[in-house]
Amino acid sequence: MNAGAYAYLSGMTAIHSELGTDLPLTIGGRSFRSRLMVGTGKYRNNTEMARAIEASGAEIVTVAVRRVDLDRTKEEGILYHLRPDEYFLLANTAGCYTAEEAIRYARLAREAGFNEFIKLEVIGDRETLLPDTEGLLTAARTLSREGFAVLAYTNDDLITALRLEDAGCAAVMPLASPIGSGLGLLNPYGIRTIKRRVSVPVIVDAGVGTASDACVTMEQGVDGILMNTALAEAKNPVAMASAMRLAVEAGRLAFLAGRMPRREVAMPSTPETGMLE
Repeated sequence: MNAGAYAYLSGMTAIHSELGTDLPLTIGGRSFRSRLMVGTGKYRNNTEMARAIEASGAEIVTVAVRRVDLDRTKEEGILYHLRPDEYFLLANTAGCYTAEEAIRYARLAREAGFNEFIKLEVIGDRETLLPDTEGLLTAARTLSREGFAVLAYTNDDLITALRLEDAGCAAVMPLASPIGSGLGLLNPYGIRTIKRRVSVPVIVDAGVGTASDACVTMEQGVDGILMNTALAEAKNPVAMASAMRLAVEAGRLAFLAGRMPRREVAMPSTPETGMLE
């Protein structure tokens, strides 16, 4: 470990000691140190993807089972570059537009050697890529009964989140804004409400575009963020991955620290009493 990395880790340890130990992110009985999850799509090449994922510090990496070659021995394939002993590979059902499709590809992922976790997507509209709530709930119930730990991509809607929790989901994943938009967090109130009302982890998924978006999102108290396009389409994906890693940590620390109250009047930083005449 170089001197800069050691100093950084020492500083983070001191901060966490001051705030009290933050619990690890736990989903479906498994614990993770990093609260940043990343995807594998849209990169210009696999080398760039691998370097960006490493720079992000993410432990959970998602793979779209409908869009990738599941043969891990092919060097040109994504899975060749992702060691399962280094990353927790989370299969997802991206590109599925019905509950039946999503269920079929989740089962295929498990048969192909993935773990019991599945990021469940059931898309309802090809233009906006917004979720199909009815199909999502149907697939979530079925897969939960079959022993999957379901992480469900959903709208920023409390009622749907509550129903997904009732359906047995291990986590709910409300969007910050539409997939690939980079618009950032559009509905902080909705995200905070979901986090307050559900007992399973809340992972914000989709729409984060840059580090400030990630920081603001984490400041809402959510358990983590999943992102892909923000890294893959950055001019320098590796640098952006490093920025996102720091932003997620900063946002989490700011939430734990507790921000000052908002006021509509100015207040001096120093008291007026006892001032020299």
